[in-house]
Amino acid sequence: MKLTVVGTGYVGLVAGTCFAEYGNQVHCVDIDAEKIEKLKQGVMPIYEPGLKEMVLRNYERERLHFTTNLEEAVQNSLIVFIAVGTPDGGDGRPDLRGVLKVAEDVGRHMNGYKIIVNKSTVPVGTADRVKEAVAKSAQHEFDVVSNPEFLREGRAIDDFMNPERVVIGAASERAAQAMQELYGAFVKETDNPVLAMNIRSAELAKYACNAFLAMKISFANEIANLCDVLGANYEDVRHGLGTDSRIGRKFLYAGIGYGGSCFPKDVRALTQIAGDAGYEAPLLNEIERTNDRQKERLLRMLEKHYGTEDFSGKTFAVWGLAFKPGTDDMREAPSITILKHLVAKGAKIQASDPVAEETARVVFGDTIEYTDMYSALKDADALLLLTEWPMYAEPDFDRIKKELKEPLLFDGRNVHERDSMQKIGIQYYGIGTNA
Repeated sequence: MKLTVVGTGYVGLVAGTCFAEYGNQVHCVDIDAEKIEKLKQGVMPIYEPGLKEMVLRNYERERLHFTTNLEEAVQNSLIVFIAVGTPDGGDGRPDLRGVLKVAEDVGRHMNGYKIIVNKSTVPVGTADRVKEAVAKSAQHEFDVVSNPEFLREGRAIDDFMNPERVVIGAASERAAQAMQELYGAFVKETDNPVLAMNIRSAELAKYACNAFLAMKISFANEIANLCDVLGANYEDVRHGLGTDSRIGRKFLYAGIGYGGSCFPKDVRALTQIAGDAGYEAPLLNEIERTNDRQKERLLRMLEKHYGTEDFSGKTFAVWGLAFKPGTDDMREAPSITILKHLVAKGAKIQASDPVAEETARVVFGDTIEYTDMYSALKDADALLLLTEWPMYAEPDFDRIKKELKEPLLFDGRNVHERDSMQKIGIQYYGIGTNA
């Protein structure tokens, strides 16, 4: 098929590249000419394992094209995906100006029937607004489809190439069939479902999924905090929860809260969607509040250990800055809350992250020191583990004890076990495991 993907951010670039991998002719369009030129040279705007290699392979085989020329791309495509950003507009509602501007431009450039697909995460009812925007200048037939993405940063290529399900919201059988044909190759071997539904259901499905997962994380963290109060061990409780088939094992790990571009924004947006519809949703409101409190959990542990809120003269080694492993994304990362507070209270921070140093510099500037994982330990009072990168799971413990002023680990992701750490002589604090 001939496709256009408008927007070369996280969703657009991954989607366009994966479509090309299955032999489709894909035009990736962006208004940023410098970004387009860098993509042609193999310079990626984001970090995602495996993406660069796939981009280069499909670009060299002339299945993936990068351009600023929307008109040419639209006129040479049947399906046009809108994958531009929908940032928080300041009140929890997504800013749709980019989406609607693209829709107007697509309508103006159409030279025949087109299927216009909302790939960006957008509120319920956005397809109606996109249809109105396209219709302002369109001289040809078109359909608007909702096709939300379900990609995990750090695993996006595998998620797109092997989807658990594909959601297609369409009012037209013609459009629905074309979308099912496009995705047929992606689900052929697994026989996972392509779910056809009405447009508003598809728009809501993405928000519902992310809000539920965020709620599950927040619930796990609440129970872990309760474990510390009651003298229970959350790791044991987690096994009790996760082996119940009605609950499942995923998203039950306790820690210092979630971050990233999806969960925080989508929970806020769904809360606003409910409010705009006149429906009070107290559970949704509490998800974000619980997560915000959890980001401060490690701070309370530090204050309790040292018996003060003043960290002047203290140096902390930090392993992990990104909101999760497998990405350089710093958006709403728990490390931001923790480190900005510690710096404000006089602490010196020696931080390491395998891929997020540059994106972290945008957040912290020169208020913290950036170094490698073992240099970060030198003369530090304690080690704070904030992101569960694999290399932090099996470090050189003898070196940790040698470099730190005292062998003290605050594990914000429960990467290690309290008993194991105590056996090798490291004082350990985890989340819900301090009994």
